[in-house]
Amino acid sequence: MMQRRAMVIRVKPEKLEEYKALHANPFPGVLAALKAANVANYSIFLKDDVLFGYLEYTGSDWEADMAKVAADPETRRWWTFTDPCQTPWPTARPGEWWSDMECVFHMD
Repeated sequence: MMQRRAMVIRVKPEKLEEYKALHANPFPGVLAALKAANVANYSIFLKDDVLFGYLEYTGSDWEADMAKVAADPETRRWWTFTDPCQTPWPTARPGEWWSDMECVFHMD
């Protein structure tokens, strides 16, 4: 069964252009790791300093699949570029980077 997942984080205003440039040419290995982890239709939207991420997950074990992504060397290298551009959401739990959002409405 497909799950729709949404998350939010902030982008540092002084890093916005760098962040956009990175995502204009993402590392192919990162995209491959996400696909291998059952992630599809992944989009990131921007409004002011807010990044909103949306993806569709078709796997059966989100935590295990995301652990594989986090262990991927190319993804870890990608994060050395993207993480300095971001700052967690003000109400993020300790250790949380992108904050998951609750779906309160969906229309097919």
